[in-house]
Amino acid sequence: MPDETFDALDARLLLLLTDSPRLGVLECARRLGVARGTVQARLDKLTARGVLGGFPPELDLAAMGYGLTAFAVLEIAQGQRSGVAEGLSAIDEVCEVHATTGQGDLFVRMVARNNDDLQRVIDEVVSVPNVLRTSTSIALSTPVSPRVRPLLERTAQSTT
Repeated sequence: MPDETFDALDARLLLLLTDSPRLGVLECARRLGVARGTVQARLDKLTARGVLGGFPPELDLAAMGYGLTAFAVLEIAQGQRSGVAEGLSAIDEVCEVHATTGQGDLFVRMVARNNDDLQRVIDEVVSVPNVLRTSTSIALSTPVSPRVRPLLERTAQSTT
């Protein structure tokens, strides 16, 4: 895809949808002071470029009964990342997996209901073929939640 820029209007649109994900295109256009077609074209462009992947609701896993978050660094057999990732994706409590450099090969975020449940999840993780070693840490708190807002705000304030 050609080198397309992400401009202040794109950022302002995404900030608006971050704050109010149920807004329609017409209301977004009204709030941004642009034509409805402009908003629709921007949404289409952002979706096609993979910037905007959807509008999922913000969920509180603790309120859903998964109050424990843990991170595991996995060492895996060489050349087996795809298979291990597939095995990890079959474990419902595995929320995300990142291939990394450094000490381990994969960085895994997982949730559990309590310590006993976490042990069960870890047992499932280590039973995935080609997982050689794990080191797990329990999150005590989340002082900074996952975010992109500061990046959007900085871009929204820039001039086009």
